[in-house]
Amino acid sequence: MGALGAAPAHARTAAPLAAGLHVSDGRLLEANGNDFVMRGVNHAHTWYPGETQSLADVKALGANSVRVVLSDGHRWSENSPADVAAVVADCKTHRLICVLEVHDTTGYGEDAAAGTLDHAADYWIGLKGVLAGQEDYVIVNIGNEPWGNTDPAGWTEPTTAAVKKLRAAGFQHTIMVDAPNWGQDWQGVMKANARSVYDADPTGNLIFSIHMYSVFDTAQEITDYLNAFVAARLPILIGEFGGPADQWGDPDEDTMMAAAEQLDLGYLAWSWSGNTDPILDLAVDFDPSRLSAWGERIFHGANGIAQTSREATVFGGAPGDTAPPTAPGTPTASALTADSATLTWAAATDDVGVAGYDVVRVSGDTDTKVASSTTTQVTVTGLAAETAYTFAVYARDAAGNRSARSATVDVTTEAGGGTPGARCAVGYRVVGEWPGGFQGEITVRNTGTVPVNGWTLGFSYGAGQTVSTMWGGTAVQTGGTVSVSAVSYTHTIAPSGSVTLGFIATKGTTNPAPTFFTLDGAACTTA
Repeated sequence: MGALGAAPAHARTAAPLAAGLHVSDGRLLEANGNDFVMRGVNHAHTWYPGETQSLADVKALGANSVRVVLSDGHRWSENSPADVAAVVADCKTHRLICVLEVHDTTGYGEDAAAGTLDHAADYWIGLKGVLAGQEDYVIVNIGNEPWGNTDPAGWTEPTTAAVKKLRAAGFQHTIMVDAPNWGQDWQGVMKANARSVYDADPTGNLIFSIHMYSVFDTAQEITDYLNAFVAARLPILIGEFGGPADQWGDPDEDTMMAAAEQLDLGYLAWSWSGNTDPILDLAVDFDPSRLSAWGERIFHGANGIAQTSREATVFGGAPGDTAPPTAPGTPTASALTADSATLTWAAATDDVGVAGYDVVRVSGDTDTKVASSTTTQVTVTGLAAETAYTFAVYARDAAGNRSARSATVDVTTEAGGGTPGARCAVGYRVVGEWPGGFQGEITVRNTGTVPVNGWTLGFSYGAGQTVSTMWGGTAVQTGGTVSVSAVSYTHTIAPSGSVTLGFIATKGTTNPAPTFFTLDGAACTTA
């Protein structure tokens, strides 16, 4: 999923700030240039202000970050400058990067979005004296889950205006922007407009936040959404997710954690002490030894915080370690199938210790991360049948230093199901339906090894459906046959990347989905 396309050749890569967390080439970095990947939880401070032990307990369980719920007074009692200063000091004492967010913008209609985000921006400006000089430790999340549910301008324009207002006031902090639609972006508005919002920030120090709940029904939807931003070199993290199994109808959150780990993206679980889905067993007390089932998964699961967190070096994590590991040995391939390959390599060495390995797919001068491992073996999945790939491996240490790349190995997958040699996969779904019409979404994924440029998608309707409006592409329909051509921001689909097309169409009494899709005349598999 994703209508972002690859980053344009002229895209600005922000220069590192003099100090502090900052974004560069789609990654969140510390002031020293090391990658920083957030692993933490949300904490509803404005509802539980007396729980002063909470951040110490969050840190003790292994988190490196915490997103703190605040109020600007629009809905709940305002958190004063003195209170916010105490929160920041508490974060620093317990060596946690502090994401501060205003919760009052949640769920407002789009005609009110501008006012609520503007009010939130004014609140942050009122805290400038508290936050000045804290760029190493504090990220400003302008407002939680703005609505913006029908018109893209209902999210894009107020968000851009709020970012510009903070920059004009002298804020150099990393700014976090939540998606509309209760943070879940179910209409793809943030995907379609993230580039324009990012480019409107004169510092380029901006990161997007997606809240993964009921909209993300499958593992493919999770990875497609995140990959769209990664391919476009736009920074993103999962700002909220989680809860009791199946409460929201979403897939196992372990899939979300695994996807974030594979792509080196941050995640912040809801919620240590929230109004729903607590990590603690609040029926008992705030005892961190009594984690809920969700709390056990988020901290101690296979891709949980305790296994994947690395402390920010600003707090002294791995001090003075600037030496990278040696390059791993040349990988060898085994256990080839139509959609997977197992890679094994000789271990790298490091003066402190190797923390893990990143496997990349190599295409020309570009490599794209496809898997991570703490051992010297990994199985790469999601490959296309009868397709040639080139892989290599990097080693990394606890300080974030990365080795030189290993030598490469060439792999060709076996024949298998689906369309042999297909270079595309298409997902189709109905988002909403009403008498005589419906809203649909089509995800086009590049499963090949080279970018797809200037594409044309073809499919047919068999029950009289007619596309009337489309975003992400230009549709031409003759009878039941639909041809969709790319627009500027979906022109390029990177390898393993995807674009999403949204549309409105008329229908009769039935609404069967198309069963066959082509990309530039070649058949695609259906996902």
